[in-house]
Order: sequence, then structure tokens, then C-alpha cells
Amino acid sequence: MTTVPEMEDDSNKERQQAELLDKIHSLSDLELAVLLSLIAREHCLISTEPDFVEDLSKELCLTAVKTFGLTPVIVPCHSQMTLDEFAAALLVPVTPPSSPQPNNSHNNYHTHRSVPSGSGSYFSKHNNVPGSSSSAHPPSQQQQQQQVRATQIANVILAQNLDHAPRAVQIQALELLRTRRLLSRTSVHTAPKQLLFVAVVGAESGGQARVTHHLNDFLYLAHWHDPEDGFAYLEEQAEEGWASRMGIMGLGNNDNNGDGGDDSAYAKADDDRASIDSGSSVVKRGTGTGMGSMTNSGIIQESYHSALGGPGRFGSGLGAGAAGPSLSPQLTFHSNDLTAVDPTSGGPQPPLLSDSEIAHLAHLAQHDVSVDIDVRRYQMNIVAFLRMHRAVSGGVTPQATKHFEQLMRSLAPLHGLDFVTPALVGLAAKKVYLHRIEIVASPERERSMQWGSELSAVEAMLEGVGPEEVIEDVLGMVAVPQ
Repeated sequence: MTTVPEMEDDSNKERQQAELLDKIHSLSDLELAVLLSLIAREHCLISTEPDFVEDLSKELCLTAVKTFGLTPVIVPCHSQMTLDEFAAALLVPVTPPSSPQPNNSHNNYHTHRSVPSGSGSYFSKHNNVPGSSSSAHPPSQQQQQQQVRATQIANVILAQNLDHAPRAVQIQALELLRTRRLLSRTSVHTAPKQLLFVAVVGAESGGQARVTHHLNDFLYLAHWHDPEDGFAYLEEQAEEGWASRMGIMGLGNNDNNGDGGDDSAYAKADDDRASIDSGSSVVKRGTGTGMGSMTNSGIIQESYHSALGGPGRFGSGLGAGAAGPSLSPQLTFHSNDLTAVDPTSGGPQPPLLSDSEIAHLAHLAQHDVSVDIDVRRYQMNIVAFLRMHRAVSGGVTPQATKHFEQLMRSLAPLHGLDFVTPALVGLAAKKVYLHRIEIVASPERERSMQWGSELSAVEAMLEGVGPEEVIEDVLGMVAVPQ
């Protein structure tokens, strides 16, 4: 017989689970890609159009802090980057618990953020060194050495334009992910418990975004961010900055005629300018237009949100038509905005998803999610069909199959399910193989040419085929279990 305390515990668990699902359903596709990587403790590749790579990096930086409470660092990569330069860029200052925290300072990208216990490292947003004083005397040699040691690898590494970096730098990144250690000429740094490495790459499509071969295969999933979907946190900052500038300039609705507006030429010019600027760089948060809905069967079509019930709390992006210009010229990315502040208490605002909630989702994915034999057969058939596709020359690796399994399991708890559906398998395939599938380099190398195929027919078959088309083709060929 069930006792009253047991019934109350069950009720509390159901309520907490419902609250967690509500949070998940409010996330954007970009945040969901990061969340899935954190659940599996793996790393990912996120791409967008080349002109928006910087905006995407900044958006991910804010997402790491405000949504997940982690310490991010943006590492701009370039073709002349050295190993030492790359290693130094991954480190952020850290202050021991015994060190007092100054009240006023300017933050940088390595902003301290209060995070739940067990989430990894805790970094100071200040550059002050423990033991240093405010006097004008230069620090001693011992204090300088202490300052060098008071650094640690950031929780979230955003490698911007990693595909532009030399191969040696990309191999060093792979070594960091494999060993969770960073070796420099003077020291060895251990990665924090919660480590997420994101390769932020610019490309014309998700299938064209990739890094060096071995690192590419090590990355868990790939996500293509369409600039038309917007950059929610950056746009929120731009909106706040625009309102602040209007207040400082004294611009507003001067209703001198009592007719609800100012009809002067100057007012109309200001209104037009405000409309153009805000329309090109700001997307207001709102409900937006839906991108689909979650049915009882959990069917997913193109994106995470087609199953999670819409585009989340961030609206539908820049709207139909041509994508707006990069946000970078319209706003200044203030590093002090990385500290989320609770408007009611004035203290640090807790992240939307805590480390314990992410750990709970990981536990559900690993131990509570079951895979029916028919669904498992469906998964293996997709792998086999991908490997045998005429346009594929490689990329369907054992590591990819392992990640395929992880991802389809991780998707189930996000839908409140304890089993994997065929729709989740299809979505996992799109995310796992997008950056991995290698298309035949030339028609002459297509395998059917060995058996006498016409070159013109093979050229016609391969024309316009990319990883996206291959995955869709395979999902259309493989029979879905009923």
C-alpha cells in the first residue's frame, strides 16, 4: 500500500520533471545543440554563413553564461596561429576561494559566473592576483609567478574559424579533448570537469562545414544555424542598447499636437532611421511563428523544435526573405553583459539550466531509455545505407555509430520519453552525419565506374549532392518500423 509521504515524493518528482521539460521546450535550436553536447559530455561543430561567424560566437558565449552558467572563452583562429598562441587563449584567470573579491572592475570574455556545485571550475571575472595590493609598487617576482599559475582552462571553448587554423593547432585541440590536458612549454593544465569544445565554422551550408579529418570525426554532432533564425541574446542586448541610447539622446514620442505623434520632418527621419536600424539588427523576443508541433508520437521533421513545439522563447528570427546584415557593426559586445544579474535581488542570476538538471538528463539517457529491437534495426539499416550510398566516399565511421547511439538516447528525455522513436533516430542521423559524410570528389572515383557506368550519367547523379541530400535520400529509402 502506498503511503502518503511516498505519494508526495512522486508528486514532487512529476512536478520537477514537468518544470524541467518546460525549460527545455523554451530553448532555441542553438541552445538545444549545446545542451545535447553537455548531456553526453561530448563536443560539437556549429556553423553558419561566413559573415555571421563572429555573431554566432558571441551568441554562444552569452548562451554558455546565461543558459548554462558556464565560463566561456572565444578563441579567434587564423592561418598564422601558433601552438603557444592557441594554448594561451584557452586559459582564463581563476581566484582561490580565500582571495577577496573586489567590488568594481571591468569584465572581459572570461567573466566569472556563479554556477552550481560540481559543474567544473569557478573563475574570477577580475584580473587581480591573489596577494596583490592596490599600492603603486610593482608586483614581486613571486606574485608574478602566482599570477601565471592562477589560470585554468575555460568550461566552454568557442574556437572561432577553427577550420582556418593550421593543422598542428587543430591536432592540439584534438589532443586536449582526448586527454583532457593542455601541455604548454612551462606548465600542464587539466581541463575542468565540465568541458565543452565548440568549433564555430563559417560555410555556405552545414554539410560544407568541417575541420581536419580526425578532429572532425571526434566531434559529437553538427548544427547549422541559419542567420534568419536570429541571435537572441545579441538582439536582446541591441534592443536594450537602442532603448538606452534613445533615452540619453532625449528622443521619444513628442506629442505636441495632441494627435498621438510628431509629424515633423525631423521626427519622421528619426523614426525611419530607427526603423531601419532596429529592423536590420534587432529581433524582439516573442512567441514568433511556430515551426511545427510535437505530436503524441514525438515526430520530428527538420529541427529540434519541430518536435519540441515551436521556436521557443526567442521568436522566429529575422523573418522571411533575405537575411539581415551582421550584428557586429550595429552593436558593441560589452563584456560586462556576460554577468547575468537578477533584477529583483541584484545578485548573480542563476542559469536557466543547472548542472544537476543536466546530470539528471544524462542519467535518464544512459540508464532509463530503452531501444526496441525494431528501432535498433532501423538505426543499423540507416548506417548501412549511408555507407553504401553511391555518392559517399567515407565518413560513416565506428565513432559516428557510437555518437549516433548516444544522441538518439539523449533526445528521448528531452521529449519526456523513456524510449527511442524512429523519428528520434532520423533526427540523430541528421545531426551526427552532417559534418562527417564525405562526397565522392570526382565522378571518375564513383564506384560504379568500375563496372562500366557512363561518365555523363554519374556526373548527372552527383550534381548538387551534398551530405544533406544523402541523409534525406537514405531516410527516404530505409523502411520505418511501424
